[in-house]
Amino acid sequence: MDMLKNLKFKQVFPWVLVVGGIIGLLASSILTIEKMHVLANPDYQPSCSMSPVVACSPVMNSWQASTFKFPNMFIGLAGFAMVWAVGMMLFAGAKDLKKWFWWCFQAGTLFGAFFITWLQIASLYDIQKLCIYCMAVWAVTVPIFWTTTAYNLQEKNMSLPKKISDFLSNNSGKMIALHYLLVILLIFFEFKEYWYSII
Repeated sequence: MDMLKNLKFKQVFPWVLVVGGIIGLLASSILTIEKMHVLANPDYQPSCSMSPVVACSPVMNSWQASTFKFPNMFIGLAGFAMVWAVGMMLFAGAKDLKKWFWWCFQAGTLFGAFFITWLQIASLYDIQKLCIYCMAVWAVTVPIFWTTTAYNLQEKNMSLPKKISDFLSNNSGKMIALHYLLVILLIFFEFKEYWYSII
């Protein structure tokens, strides 16, 4: 049963990377274009500015949007391109990639997960606005991170204490659902007065 479950997971994993990479690339590309418009015309209203809460301009103009002194979307363009490429490599039958490769890939997805978490906190409690395209990036980073973690544990590319390893390698779906639920609840409670006002 475990072997069958692992086989199905290995068939799904490349899809997560390819589809997640494409969505992340599209969202990062749109954010890049919108940022260029904002820089050229400070009065420009991005396409994702739809309400008092869902408004991209305050997010794009915040210092957090250029954490490393250049726009964050450039990180997304490079990162999601690599995610897509790894997924395509797996589809093409790539096997026995070196452990250092998977360590680097794991480190990249871990950075992405921590980075979006920090940006979520900034968006909710400092900027107090939501950016649709940023949320698309959040949405795909979550499964990319958890499935990559599960894959690396299953393939023995990295090790953790056995109980933790067994749980994470066999419950990536539950971790993704729990992660989504937590973010949704935080968004709901932070802006609950607004959500109630539009019902």
